[in-house]
Amino acid sequence: MRAFLREAEAKEEDAQPRLQEWIKQVREAAYDTEDILDEFVARFARHRTTEFYGSVWRIFSSIKNLRARDDYQLKVVSVVGMGGLGKTTLVKKVHEDLEVRRHFPVRAWVTVSETCDFQYLLKDLIRQLHEEGKKPVPQSIESMTTTELKKFVKDFLQQAERYAIVFDDVWDVEFWNTIKFALPESSHGNRVMLTTRKADVASASCTESLGYIYRMKPLFFEDSWTLFCNKIFKGGSCPGHLMDVAKGILDKCEGLPLAILAIGGLLALKDVNRTEEWEMVRCSLGGELEGTGKLDRVKKILTLSYGDLPWHLKTCLLYTSIYPEDYEIECSRLINLWIAERFVEWREGTSIADVALGYLSELVNRSLIQVTDVFYDGLPDTCRIHDLLREVLLLKSREQNLVTVTTGQPMMWPSDKVRRLVVHSSSNNNTQHHQQSYSFDHLRSFVTFGSMSPLLSKTLLSEISRSSKLLKVLDLAGQETEEEIPNEIFKMFHLKYLQLGGTRVERVPKAIGKLQHLEYLNLADTRVRELPMEILKLQKLRFLKVYQQVDSSDDDYGYHGFKAPSNMGGLLALEILTCIDASSGSIIIKEIGRLAQLRELSITKLRRDDGKELCSSLANLTSLQKLSVGSIGKGDDHEFIDLNHHPPSLSSSSFLQSLRMLLLCGRLEKMPQWVAHLHSLVRIDLDWSRLRSEEDPLESLQYLPNLGEIHFCGSYQGEELCFKAGGFLNLKWMHLKRLEGLRWMKKMKITQESHTFLKLSLVTIQMMGNGETATCGLRRRKHIIFPSSSSRCGFPFSSLWTTRLSLLLFLFFISNFFPFNIRERSSSSFVSYLLICCMYCV
Repeated sequence: MRAFLREAEAKEEDAQPRLQEWIKQVREAAYDTEDILDEFVARFARHRTTEFYGSVWRIFSSIKNLRARDDYQLKVVSVVGMGGLGKTTLVKKVHEDLEVRRHFPVRAWVTVSETCDFQYLLKDLIRQLHEEGKKPVPQSIESMTTTELKKFVKDFLQQAERYAIVFDDVWDVEFWNTIKFALPESSHGNRVMLTTRKADVASASCTESLGYIYRMKPLFFEDSWTLFCNKIFKGGSCPGHLMDVAKGILDKCEGLPLAILAIGGLLALKDVNRTEEWEMVRCSLGGELEGTGKLDRVKKILTLSYGDLPWHLKTCLLYTSIYPEDYEIECSRLINLWIAERFVEWREGTSIADVALGYLSELVNRSLIQVTDVFYDGLPDTCRIHDLLREVLLLKSREQNLVTVTTGQPMMWPSDKVRRLVVHSSSNNNTQHHQQSYSFDHLRSFVTFGSMSPLLSKTLLSEISRSSKLLKVLDLAGQETEEEIPNEIFKMFHLKYLQLGGTRVERVPKAIGKLQHLEYLNLADTRVRELPMEILKLQKLRFLKVYQQVDSSDDDYGYHGFKAPSNMGGLLALEILTCIDASSGSIIIKEIGRLAQLRELSITKLRRDDGKELCSSLANLTSLQKLSVGSIGKGDDHEFIDLNHHPPSLSSSSFLQSLRMLLLCGRLEKMPQWVAHLHSLVRIDLDWSRLRSEEDPLESLQYLPNLGEIHFCGSYQGEELCFKAGGFLNLKWMHLKRLEGLRWMKKMKITQESHTFLKLSLVTIQMMGNGETATCGLRRRKHIIFPSSSSRCGFPFSSLWTTRLSLLLFLFFISNFFPFNIRERSSSSFVSYLLICCMYCV
């Protein structure tokens, strides 16, 4: 049946209505067959971003360079234009620009969308503002009214420094007329940016504030052609024999970047030597487009791009219709849902997670999914689906009865056989639709987004648990659950995916052992501290996360983990294990060595005596890519970690060679010798290491060829960090925090043949000392003196100014831009230069 559907769906668009109805019946029969097979198994078992910044650079520069004018009023910049023009991409580029980040310390990005929950939006804004400033989010906001929330935002921003807030995808004037009362005027020169498709919204938002409206227009042909060729030919030129057909296809895109990238992603996979393949694409975009609006033409192009996908990618892309409009999708969550839904096919010798990641990469390369953020190693972290593509996917999904989406309101569901039920949060969540009769007998998945009302959550879960015996996916992340996992869940024999992260669950009962098909169990950000022995029955489990942040406002203090059964090593399929409590001793550490498939491992409360045993276990984990180890304690009261060992059978150069991220939280007498040989390492975090002055941590890291990020928090007690010539060639980010003794950063002599910091783009320095007075200077361009409490400079800076000025001087230092010897403190040029720096840091 699947083979038939693959062939039939490729021709379904052009089929006669009778044939389309027959394909629909075959699809339903395939679903029913799968249900019957699963029931049989259950009974039997009881007995056993696209990048086009070049083309919008002029726009980017004009918006980015808007400076605070003499009147210092709140200014609004509205970017208006039809869907698919790249408004969000443009504003995102400006918002994330390093110069803008420095000029506006308080920042937030709020996605509004057509159906927004205003109260939820205000809470999200408050969370962002607090998290940006590393402040704990007040719990009181959960019970506030809309009026109270607006006042809270206004009071916060009045006390804050200069702010820049983006409201993306605003649909009506009423939203602006409501939110503007939460945005205070001040003398700081604050900025608000909006993106909208509606001209009246842009006008209303800019009228009172004397703001600036930028009307985005389609790209000119030259820019369109450049974008088109970059996508298809990777910066090369279009072959002469394809020139006419290529320009014909490009004309249909009418300068819309979204359309150009989508059709470019399709054509990039065509054979450039076969003109007829390109002609077929042009014909597909032919007569049907004539006389239609631009949006309809874009949707036609997106539909064609969808239709060109191989069968397995069609299903994966359709599945993204479960997400709300403008939702920032967590890539790991999406990938694991694909796997649980059986959309990902196993490949010999390849992890199923890697196969799924390959699917995601294919969809990104075709410009059907847009990456919005990446991990430290360059892999996608979050992504989104454009609104116009989402409309196409929703329509296709309804046609195929793949997903049923509800907000809890009364509605006509597309089929009496609901197979995948998705609930989006709504300020009006209720249970009215249960007055009608719907069958959950065929339900395969139940997924929630946002916070449902407790009544709706409990009602739906009870109804699903009672009637659905075929459920494979249950995702209740962030919901108001009970402290105990409902017993009904443990009757779901087929369950593969159980997501309870961010809920109130505190205990996992022994009945967990009944879920023998479970592959994914997420109890992150819960109060669970121990798992029962019965967890060992879950022999298919490959993903296990159980942890809670020690300090919700600061992740530098580590995480609470869970106590595992003593023979935890029996879960041989585990690939992700976070975060195991090792305080019980060496037995559990030894068991970790049996988990040879591990790719990610997090350990907390490691005892000093167990360091050697841990290194012995780690030697068996040849696929390990991420390792986090924390000792007993909190902050600078951590116990020592002794990891300066490696098995005699292995040299340091062959130990943990797949490791890409290393996080060590606890005291270190010295850096482990094997760290200097981690050639795949991309990021290292050292928290509370308290290394002595003679143990400069940079010594072990200088020549790691792929190291891109360094994060030090309370990790070094010395006064000087030394950078050697030719080191850190790939370092891009450096974050220094709570290094109270540090006053110098020294760069050894550099020759023309050797360079340092070739790619360094951002350094952040926080809380270097307790004093309010700074000593800032350089010494023959080789040193920086950092803030201390015994300054002799005589300039009374706040700690915030101190941090910024140190950062500026450091950036000038590594770029060799500083023109004079700062030790000459009486120099008028130095004083002038310092005042300019201070004006910039206001």
